[in-house]
Amino acid sequence: MDDKRFFLERMINDHPESKILVFVRTKVRAERVCAALERVGIQSRVMHGDVEQKIRFATLSQFREGLFRVLIATDVTARGIDIPDVEYVVNYDLPEKAENYVHRVGRTGRGNRRGTAVSFCSNEEKPLLDAIEAFMEKEIQVLNIDRQDYEAIVDLAVESPKDWRSLIEQAEKDEEKHRKGKRKK
Repeated sequence: MDDKRFFLERMINDHPESKILVFVRTKVRAERVCAALERVGIQSRVMHGDVEQKIRFATLSQFREGLFRVLIATDVTARGIDIPDVEYVVNYDLPEKAENYVHRVGRTGRGNRRGTAVSFCSNEEKPLLDAIEAFMEKEIQVLNIDRQDYEAIVDLAVESPKDWRSLIEQAEKDEEKHRKGKRKK
């Protein structure tokens, strides 16, 4: 589950001109993924139930206009909206309700345009994948990543000057320093 961020970073960097809509399961997760992307220099915005309606409209408008290219959302965004030119929908977390998968992936390839839906599936989420396939009555194409390729993707992120691991390690060191400083007072 924790390594999904490396795959998302890689996907975004591999498609620098693409509009990407990322779905997560919770509001907290949306905020965390957004903050993690910002730490590695990728601008993104969030859309979830705690975002005021007028801010949601402004965010959608800016996303449509291409002012930023990565929108991280909960299922509140999956239904009833039309965002043209979304090249990729990423299921960062598989939805808990199988029918939401259909609504999520339907946000790409609108009209006569084509788009791609990609889902990250951890071992813990395999029952959700099975439920989605049963709901759709068809199998989803699965790309199994061998250990060497998996580690290469994680290592590529680690080699970046703003890589996830060093940023997390630095944040943990800063937090520890802060806690030690409080104890001395």
